[in-house]
Parts: sequence; C-alpha cells; structure tokens
Amino acid sequence: MAEGLLKNLYGDKYEVYSAGTFPTTVNEYAIRVMAELGIDISKNRSKSVEEFRGMEFDYVVTVCDDARESCPFFPSRQQIHKSFDDPALVKGIEGETLNAFRRIRDDIKNWIIEKFG
Repeated sequence: MAEGLLKNLYGDKYEVYSAGTFPTTVNEYAIRVMAELGIDISKNRSKSVEEFRGMEFDYVVTVCDDARESCPFFPSRQQIHKSFDDPALVKGIEGETLNAFRRIRDDIKNWIIEKFG
C-alpha cells in the first residue's frame, strides 16, 4: 500500500521501489482498499529485497519493525523507519479486516504526506 500511495501522491517527485523481507502475494484486501482511493495495485507483485541488492537509494524506508530488523543494508543518504501494524494479521469477519486495512492505509497516507509532501 505504501508503494501505491507514494507513487500516486508523489510519483513525479520520487522513483519508488517496494520490496519485502518475506514476499508473498499482494493482499486482496490491500487491492480493494486502495481501489477505494482510485489507486490500482492489482498488477503489483510482491518483490524480495534481494532484487535490489547492490542498488543505491536516496532514501530507504521501512514500515514495520520486522523489516527494520531483517532488512539487508542498502546504501542511502537517509534511513527512515515508521512502524505500522500489519493489517494482514487481523483475523475476523470481512468487515473487520477491511476496516483494519483502511485504517492502516490512511495512517500510511497521512504519514507519507507529512514526511515527503
């Protein structure tokens, strides 16, 4: 969601890459709540940080504590960390899960605007 939000909000200002330490698939709930904002991430794929090993970045941003601890070192001008809850860990009825994804989406969006806007 962070990748989609940053590209949508500031894609003209930043070249955005996204990867995970344990990539799987793009969560269907993430696709749905991003579509509510008019952002299509259905074609995105979950990528491993290994795909970017050796690259240099202006910023390396981690958005969960696990990633911060296990992410390999990437040369950058600035390391930025902000921990967000993982909405995929919410187990409940569909409405509860969707609301968790919406809350985290909105938290990430607000943080991106504050930090990078």
